[in-house]
Amino acid sequence: MEIETTRFGRMEVNEQRIIVFPKGLLGFPEHTKFALIQTGEENYFFWLQSLDEPTLAFVVTDPGIFFKDFEFSLKEETQQALQMTDMGFAQVFVICNKVGEWLTGNLQGPLVINAQNRIGEQIVLNDKKWTTRQPLLRLGAEMALAKSA
Repeated sequence: MEIETTRFGRMEVNEQRIIVFPKGLLGFPEHTKFALIQTGEENYFFWLQSLDEPTLAFVVTDPGIFFKDFEFSLKEETQQALQMTDMGFAQVFVICNKVGEWLTGNLQGPLVINAQNRIGEQIVLNDKKWTTRQPLLRLGAEMALAKSA
């Protein structure tokens, strides 16, 4: 599928990289279809590019890379909305933002995607352990990855 972006121009995206968020994302309920764009083989960050709006794109990452203890339970209603029959197919991303000299992640509002059918939803966690601007890494500094247990 060919899409238009302001960052990368016109580009071809594999259909397997298209994610549908039936409820949209927080603040963007009318935008429901996005492409997950990987910009490099060993890059831990992706672009979540709107298919409807070339100027709308978010940097996202897997929070488990930075916080090995990041976990939460998915409500039954969310599992049903995602048609999630096997939690092993749940992929989690967080939207990143630059705040001062830090790259932060919205760990309070992760994106959960069913990798089997590519349906996603942004959820809001009640756990105050994580914030909407959780520091991930200092820009210009080397990235410290979470170690496997």
